[in-house]
Amino acid sequence: MDGEQIPIGWASAPITEGDWAGWRSFQSPDPFEDLTGPYYFKIEPDGAVLCGLRAEPKHMNGAGFMHGGCIMTFADFALFAIAHAKIAGLRGVTATLNGEFIGAVSSGTVLEARGEVIKAGRSLVFLRGLVSAASEPVMTFSGVIKRVRPV
Repeated sequence: MDGEQIPIGWASAPITEGDWAGWRSFQSPDPFEDLTGPYYFKIEPDGAVLCGLRAEPKHMNGAGFMHGGCIMTFADFALFAIAHAKIAGLRGVTATLNGEFIGAVSSGTVLEARGEVIKAGRSLVFLRGLVSAASEPVMTFSGVIKRVRPV
C-alpha cells in the first residue's frame, strides 16, 4: 500500500524537509483538526499506517502534561488514517471512541499511533490501536467509524 491509495485531494504530497520529511498530512476541510494539529501520517513498507503529532504548549493541561482530550483527538485522527482504505470514496463519522490512558506526555514529545482494522462491514469499520511516545505506551484505543455517503 502506498500514499497513492489515499483519496486524491485528501493527502498532501510527501513532506520533503524538516522533522516530518517523508510524512504526509490530510488536506481535508476540517477546521477542528487545523486548530488541534498538525497531524501527520505515513504508510510503512509493510502497509501499516503510522500517525504522528508533536506535543506543543497549546496541547498541555494545567499540570504541564498533554491534555487527555488532545490525546483522544489524536486517536480519532488515527482511526480515520488507519481506516482510509476501508472508507475510500465515502465519508465517515466516529460512532464510538474508547481510550485507556496509561502514560503522560510532555511538551516537545512526538506521539505516534498505530492500529489495525478489526472488521469492516457495509457501514461500520471496527478498529483498535496504541498511542505511544518515545516508545512508551500512552493510551490504548478502540473505535468504530460509521461510513456515510457524501452530501
